[in-house]
Amino acid sequence: MKVGFIGAGSMGGLLAGALLRARAFEPSDVTIATRTSSKAERLAHQFPGLRIGPTNAAAAKDADLVFLCVKPMDYRAVIGEIRGALRPEQVLVSITSPVTLEQLERLLPCKIAKIIPSIVNGAASGASLFMYGSRLEPADKKLLLSLFARISEPIEIPEDSVRAASDLSSCGPAFMAYLLEQFVEATVEFAGLAPDVAARVGAEMLLGTARLLEQGCTTQELQARVCVPGGITAVALEELRDATKDAFRKVMRKTHDKYAEDLIKVQAALAEQSFLSD
Repeated sequence: MKVGFIGAGSMGGLLAGALLRARAFEPSDVTIATRTSSKAERLAHQFPGLRIGPTNAAAAKDADLVFLCVKPMDYRAVIGEIRGALRPEQVLVSITSPVTLEQLERLLPCKIAKIIPSIVNGAASGASLFMYGSRLEPADKKLLLSLFARISEPIEIPEDSVRAASDLSSCGPAFMAYLLEQFVEATVEFAGLAPDVAARVGAEMLLGTARLLEQGCTTQELQARVCVPGGITAVALEELRDATKDAFRKVMRKTHDKYAEDLIKVQAALAEQSFLSD
């Protein structure tokens, strides 16, 4: 199987590296094209045999599977470069949520999937969000699931739920890291614990919490198991609840507002008439 990556930025490079480390395919089967040559060169050095494509079209032309890993507003230019090189039997995976499956199927001749990765996939953890275009066949879906199962838990979602699901899977690590940072800083300030020790304890706590939840313990059960009525944790948890009340509703309102703006911009950029006028 020949694989092409277009874009090797923060998510494209992370995804390529994670899949290669998981031996989802061999480096010699991968071609990467990117605007910043140093990013592709770094991957080529890390994974000997990986090829650097001179153009986006070159990375897409002979690939069975193409990963499109560019920013939403770069899609117009990239699609213009690669659509003449794509064939109906190829599978293109977009990792950018504001670009819809319908838009891509309208503009490209190949089969389309949308898969939203997370930074934690780089540690072979977390979810990857799966959405399928109308042209994908069962064998294509099976292939994509088998590849991403090596680095994540693939979860199929409706495309109209992608923003909310991405808040959890993709934005969530940043949100949880911020909360942990505040927790660690407070521990250092109030208890005098060394920052590196506090950070290590906090990270292990977060990892263990995730494992308990993965094993089937619910968030409510976990709180109840830690809290003794009238005890230290129970009193402190009430303070935390008051301090963070509605915080994530406000966060999601912000992400959804920004997503709505991006959808409008992408729709205008990818409007069929604008392509025809090029």
